[in-house]
Amino acid sequence: MLEAKDRTLRPRDAEDVQAAIAEAGAAGRTLEVMSGGTKRAIGPTRADAVLSLEALDRLVDYAPEELVLTVQPGARLADLEELVAAHGQMLPFEPPALTKVLGAKGKATIGGTAAANLSGPRRVRAGAARDHLLGFSGVTGRGEAFKAGGKVVKNVTGYDLSKLMAGSWGTLAVMTELTLKVLPAARTELTLLFFGLQDRKANEAMTLAMGSPAEVSAAAHLPNFAARCAPLKAEMAVTALRLEGFPASVQARAEGLVATLKGFGRVEALDARHSRDFWVGVREVAAFAADPRPLWRVSIPPAGGWKAGHALAGDLLYDWAGGLVWLLSEDDPAQVRTAARALGGHAALYRGDGAAFAALEGPLGALGARVKAAFDPLGVLNPGRLG
Repeated sequence: MLEAKDRTLRPRDAEDVQAAIAEAGAAGRTLEVMSGGTKRAIGPTRADAVLSLEALDRLVDYAPEELVLTVQPGARLADLEELVAAHGQMLPFEPPALTKVLGAKGKATIGGTAAANLSGPRRVRAGAARDHLLGFSGVTGRGEAFKAGGKVVKNVTGYDLSKLMAGSWGTLAVMTELTLKVLPAARTELTLLFFGLQDRKANEAMTLAMGSPAEVSAAAHLPNFAARCAPLKAEMAVTALRLEGFPASVQARAEGLVATLKGFGRVEALDARHSRDFWVGVREVAAFAADPRPLWRVSIPPAGGWKAGHALAGDLLYDWAGGLVWLLSEDDPAQVRTAARALGGHAALYRGDGAAFAALEGPLGALGARVKAAFDPLGVLNPGRLG
């Protein structure tokens, strides 16, 4: 069977993964599933051994003309982004690595990204990671191999298990192969910056921009603390709106958007190179990387995003037009979660001591338990990660 060193199993292929899970279930053991290991600190597990997918890093198929990419879970994000960029394409959901802000030493992989359903600033326009996962092969906690979805966009046969796996954090099944939809990359981009807006005013500007014909592909607000931190080091709050596409279209839409938002004060434009650097910083939460305080990821309805600044104690950074709030706070975890629920959302502790996710309760909790029992009745995979 697999060689285990330091309690770590290193499968070489999907058959090894299936054998490892089946043997763990038969022996009453549990497994922590990982590939690059960059998200291990988010909801640490109480497993008997580690199932590392690092060796499953092969590019299975890439058809640029079909906008479809099939890879194994251990493939590194940076390598995939370089690959598709060479063909003038991109991963539409702009996945974050989060290595610096989490203090991780490994390299982010596509398997962990999909399992966590992590998406960057372009989520407001292109959708989340789960929206671009066309299909996958996997192994359930029962040790049973299965496939779901396909390699075409219009695949609607059966249950949409791809969306169930994305965001399950490896607690239901281990994906051994993933098929993703890619899109043509924009020819250029431009970012409009507004300065000195308070949270509510910035939220108004972002909401107005997202509802305009400008086709904004990212909207973020960095209040005073976040704006002053590296890498931006601005003197006041910054609100940013990104436009992407063909040069003439981007310029025309930028002019229209400036006219629409003329009541929000001074505006400056970042050219393509500086715009890319700015959004990498937002995507990776670079402003909060050096701060030792616990880091929360709070998801709330975007239109009321500004209320987070009043309800949550700490320093914030708003992405997704106010729908995603990164929070640095030493407040009691229960208070943070309660405040997030009062805002119509939920909070996850990405960096700090304690449970990352609150256990589901009521009907949602009952439904989650039934799904878990269907896929992993013995609790083999990532025990304790989701609370």
